[in-house]
Amino acid sequence: MSSFFCPLVLRFVLDYRQTHPEVTVLDPPDAIQHLHNRQSMLQAVADMNLSDSYGKVGVPRQLVVKRDASSIPDAVANSGLTLPIVAKPLVNDGSAKSHELSLAFDRYSLQKLEPPLVLQEFVNHGGVLFKVYIVGEAIKVVRRFSLPDVSKRELSKTAGVYRFPRVSCAAASADDADLDPGIAELPPRPLLERLAKELRRRLGLRLFNLDMIREHGTRDRFYVIDINYFPGYGKMPEYEHIFTDFLLSLVQAKYKKRSG
Repeated sequence: MSSFFCPLVLRFVLDYRQTHPEVTVLDPPDAIQHLHNRQSMLQAVADMNLSDSYGKVGVPRQLVVKRDASSIPDAVANSGLTLPIVAKPLVNDGSAKSHELSLAFDRYSLQKLEPPLVLQEFVNHGGVLFKVYIVGEAIKVVRRFSLPDVSKRELSKTAGVYRFPRVSCAAASADDADLDPGIAELPPRPLLERLAKELRRRLGLRLFNLDMIREHGTRDRFYVIDINYFPGYGKMPEYEHIFTDFLLSLVQAKYKKRSG
């Protein structure tokens, strides 16, 4: 995804769009740019305040630190965030480095982090992450192993910063992307449909995915912890059919518009 955020690529797409109005642009470059910054990407979810009979969706409490690692312990204390803390790069450009994260267990270790960062409260979620793929109006969800829960006892006995290449365990292909259904119940379909529909409208995008977790010990409390533009759809089950149907629907809509 990093090429989507290259200024030269964005300029080329914008210029090409102006000179070739007949070409379908799947998603506008300025809307894609919105997901470049982790400070702003989750704001759409927070603003929704989605809560209904199927569940509640929010975002973890978070804090942005742009410079001066030595100030992080006091900033965290003043914000009221509780340990452990997940630290992610502020810029999400799709590179491997932008998906790296750190888990800090004590205040002193927070000084070892490297700004600019987004700091999020770690939410125990049973070690399972839901990858919610959105392709137009289609939604596909897969389960992935994630970071394990941290008990109060572990927190009191553990210190330091632990680094991870990414929050979920990457699968090699679509065939082995999803965990056994018995591992964790998927979020309710009506809740996902409402969330996806509202995010498509607020973000102005049709091709993205959500990293979503269920708070441990609850059935209906969910958090969106990341949003990625044009993720690795090759690891989404049935991606060939879903993506083909999406592209065909765009062509049909354009043809209907012209003939109407």
